[in-house]
Amino acid sequence: MAHQLKNGKKLKILYVRCSTIEQHSDRQKVTEGNFDLVVEDRCSGAIPFAERQGGKEILDYQEKNMISTIAVWQIDRLGRNLRDIINTIHHFSERGICINFLSQGLRTLEEDGKENPITKMIISILGVVSEMERNQIKERQREGIKLAKVRGVYLGRKPNSSEDALKFLSKEKNKKALDYLKKGYKANEAATLSGVHPNTVTKIRKLANMQVTTK
Repeated sequence: MAHQLKNGKKLKILYVRCSTIEQHSDRQKVTEGNFDLVVEDRCSGAIPFAERQGGKEILDYQEKNMISTIAVWQIDRLGRNLRDIINTIHHFSERGICINFLSQGLRTLEEDGKENPITKMIISILGVVSEMERNQIKERQREGIKLAKVRGVYLGRKPNSSEDALKFLSKEKNKKALDYLKKGYKANEAATLSGVHPNTVTKIRKLANMQVTTK
């Protein structure tokens, strides 16, 4: 939706993101009265900022030189992938647009327009911690399966059984991955954007009998 500037004043935008339609965004909007415009996305944080509907809207305002600042409730609302977060911050910083992370009290640019080194360091640390947490979760899952096998209570997939191909390809994330493959995305890109494991994309590609560019 178009937003008209008044007296040449640039917009202060509040960006809100929720992963699913079941989540509530009220907490992220507690300060919305302080902003000229609220842009909201309901999508996975794994989707790059520039590919989200709200992200595209903000980038459109930026191209028209209509933004003064962007506010986000916290860093993970901007994205789940550290590289995409840094790229997004760099994109706006180069254009003199500061991003404020409200709950964490961080801003990407100083008042004089220079990059805030503390914020850059904290974002990098949070990205490393997040990656460690994901690895720990996977490790706990593997250990749990091993213990279950020792106790004889882990059954896994029944021998000689396989999931119906159509049912497998119809799963929400798998369907998204297949759509990305059809659009010409590389296998590793489709995996990242749809939030599935690269091995899953290989299976999707095989079942769909597609030839795509691999990493």
